[in-house]
Amino acid sequence: MHTSPVNRSGTAFVFAGGGSLGAVEVGMLRALAAAGVVADFVVGSSVGAINAACYATDPTADGVARLERIWRRVRSGDVFPLSAIAGVIRLVSGRDHLVSPARLRRLLERELPFARLEQGRIPCHVIATDVLAGTAVRLSSGPAVDALLATTAIPGVFPPVCIGSRTLVDGAVASGTPVATAVALGAARVVVLSSGFPCALARPPGGVVALGLHALNILIVNQLVADLERVGGGAEIAVVPPLCPLSVSAYDFSHSGELIDRAAAATADWLRQDGLRRREIPDALRPHRHV
Repeated sequence: MHTSPVNRSGTAFVFAGGGSLGAVEVGMLRALAAAGVVADFVVGSSVGAINAACYATDPTADGVARLERIWRRVRSGDVFPLSAIAGVIRLVSGRDHLVSPARLRRLLERELPFARLEQGRIPCHVIATDVLAGTAVRLSSGPAVDALLATTAIPGVFPPVCIGSRTLVDGAVASGTPVATAVALGAARVVVLSSGFPCALARPPGGVVALGLHALNILIVNQLVADLERVGGGAEIAVVPPLCPLSVSAYDFSHSGELIDRAAAATADWLRQDGLRRREIPDALRPHRHV
């Protein structure tokens, strides 16, 4: 069957998941904004969807600076308020999660300037996973906080979120870095912002949630590489290199300022070297380890 070619236009920023390493994407945004590189629409999955939604509200240097201030204040307890007793009670009682999403909901309600996804200054597309169908679901309108809680609902850590007839969990399960979505939506240029993975940890992260986040982070990066190797459709795709070496756990929010500054400097250098014109997968995304 003959299909008509897509009329491509505009630039899409695609934001990957990565827990606390989402701070790396904020540094990338700072450098891109300073260089005058802006998006016409954004697509995000997991924590990358939170960055995407905040950027969509004000895709300027001022908007990025506001997002940076938020990241510098957030700590693990604001997202993962762990309680051993509460966790055991939830497990014993047959509940489907360890952590209440109440604090994350309050954080999103306080910091997100719009109530609905379609109210951003540029279109914002959030990717979640339908836990029954096993497919990626694109949310482009509707309550923003519910969509962001769905795409960050790490299975077993946070409860699934019901939107319409679908039961949704973390977007990283089906599409950790939704490059194909941006291509399908008609972007002429796709700029991928990936947090990378902690390739220089001395030992595996301790604790169930921290170790689960680390494993999910590896899944996201491996999935991104596979997607980049097979995605087609004619769009120009540039991948901003993630930080490497990186020794911060995806659970640890105490290094956000350092990660933002490092990523901003590295991305500015990449841009000076004409990085946006490169069509390559950064070596930092491929499996490796620094001993």
